[in-house]
Amino acid sequence: MVRRIASQVHKQVSRLMRVHYIKDEPVWYQAVLQFPPLPLPPKSPPIRHDSTRHSKLVPPKHKPVNIAYLEDEVRRQFFRDHPFEAFRPVSIVEGGIVAEEHPVQGKDWIRLSQRGRCPSPEDAVRFAVNLHKHHKVSLTVAYTRAVAEFRALRAEHDIASSFSRMEAEAYGTVFPRRILVYKAPERKRALDEGALLARKRWRAILNIDSGMGNTWSRGHEYAKLQGQGIRPRHTYLDELSRPPSAQQEIAAPATGSPSASPDFLRIL
Repeated sequence: MVRRIASQVHKQVSRLMRVHYIKDEPVWYQAVLQFPPLPLPPKSPPIRHDSTRHSKLVPPKHKPVNIAYLEDEVRRQFFRDHPFEAFRPVSIVEGGIVAEEHPVQGKDWIRLSQRGRCPSPEDAVRFAVNLHKHHKVSLTVAYTRAVAEFRALRAEHDIASSFSRMEAEAYGTVFPRRILVYKAPERKRALDEGALLARKRWRAILNIDSGMGNTWSRGHEYAKLQGQGIRPRHTYLDELSRPPSAQQEIAAPATGSPSASPDFLRIL
């Protein structure tokens, strides 16, 4: 039988007898029912003292080591100085095997161009750390040198790409304005719908009356007024800069010339 509190033993026996687990009634059962045991007094809660006043907090013996890499600090500073490098597309697809380290490293790595003529931001960061660790150069000087070589190589690559494109166009190559590669027709359809919505959202508002009407006469109206000998006023500032007599001359056409039409006054 499961261990119970002394004041609840007769209750447990009564349950067991009800399910016929105990067939014979115990001798003491009736006596306990007539004189049940007194309930136990409630247990008083333990006295709690203010531990913040009387005890001192013991610091843990083992603390986690702060994991910090020098590359993270250099990389953070590099992208602060070159924020647009983060917009260059980078492939994050992992291959079947881990790529091997470049053979040029350590003390043999003295120029950033040793790893290619078009370095990536990660190459510049590793080059700065390599100069600091293996060539005993201060981190500030190493970073300055790495950034200078990175910018020089990138500028050389951009100039070479521009001239290559110009040379190809001179030989008759026609480059498309935009090269899009769709792997699925659903993706192409979604991009086309997005471009259409963006074009509708940012369409030009041409229904504003600028004083010249909303129709374009291809210059026929201007040539007609010129044939009539009407001299137009181009700007309001020219009118203010002229003396009053000149303003009156402009406002009133010469004698013998036809008066300005309402359409031409609207253009003015």
